[in-house]
Amino acid sequence: MKKLYYLLFLLTSLCLVAQTETSSFDSSRFITPEFLGGTTAASNTDFPESSATLGLYINFGKFQQHNEQEWAYRLGYPKTGIALGVVDYGNSEFLGQAYTLLPNVEFNLLGRTRRNFTMNVGLGGSYFNKIYDPVINPLNQAVSTHVTWTFRLFFHYKLFETKNIQWRLGGGYLHHSNGHTRLPNNGYNSLVGSLSAVIGTQKDNSAATAIQSKPTRSSSFYIAPRFGLGSNILSLVYNDQKPVYTVAISAGKQLNKTFKYGVGFSYRYYQHYYDYIAESESLVQPGREFEDFTDAPTWSASNLTLFAEGEILLNHIGLTFMIGANIHKPAYDIDWRINQGWDDTPREIPESWMLGEYNSKYK
Repeated sequence: MKKLYYLLFLLTSLCLVAQTETSSFDSSRFITPEFLGGTTAASNTDFPESSATLGLYINFGKFQQHNEQEWAYRLGYPKTGIALGVVDYGNSEFLGQAYTLLPNVEFNLLGRTRRNFTMNVGLGGSYFNKIYDPVINPLNQAVSTHVTWTFRLFFHYKLFETKNIQWRLGGGYLHHSNGHTRLPNNGYNSLVGSLSAVIGTQKDNSAATAIQSKPTRSSSFYIAPRFGLGSNILSLVYNDQKPVYTVAISAGKQLNKTFKYGVGFSYRYYQHYYDYIAESESLVQPGREFEDFTDAPTWSASNLTLFAEGEILLNHIGLTFMIGANIHKPAYDIDWRINQGWDDTPREIPESWMLGEYNSKYK
């Protein structure tokens, strides 16, 4: 794999040498090869030793500077794309490689016209060819499923450009996790630097169609009811996926057909919590700490939340950010006891086990 990186680096370098034009970059579509190098934090004690984290991404994208839709103007004409990538974690036997598909958007941080410093945000998925296995790979507790979520946050600085190529240095954060659909799931967290070349693939002939005047400011009220269906696991000994149901409603303001902010309320129901209570598992048995949960198992397995939300709209795609507070989630106390209160908690928890002072672990 290292030979592949060196070869691609050499080929891209030759493209630079062969580029004799020095006029400004003039393309509407692009391909960006990006070479990564950095380090990955150990996900757990005795995590397998590894060398440097190395990777290659190929991003296929489009400039939005002549998009006449209002969102493009309001967001400073970002670049949008979809990337294919491979990351090698420096230990082929136990950590392996991640193969990634990553939709992404890149914002200018210094205004619409100055494009020297940008921020790239991507959210997609990856396939890992090496995962946790209790027998053959017990020390890799980063992920236990082949397919994971992938999040990437990078910053890029443009070194210089020619007619068809923009050369950039960059760096940022790369994260992989399965969203706790199976344990263990400590995740991969990497800090990496990068060298990339934005290579124009289609000449920009649309300058005449650019927005000639600033769009009119607008404001409107919105209300958004929604239903969600997900899944989670409870612990290592309850490691099967069960559904999580959500009903939510939010309301607020939409500004300039691009930005939304509001507040909302949600109800969530956890099947794992209900089954633990209804099947009279250890911590809810008569005389145990949470025996009263059996009086109303559905209510005890429910969660009520108040939240604030913000959203950035890119045509039909939205990037939503939420922060909130639980006002009712009693069964989380069971969750915490099993996963944080003790180490290696069995299904049948002895009555002699108790929490020490300040909720420290104690048996």
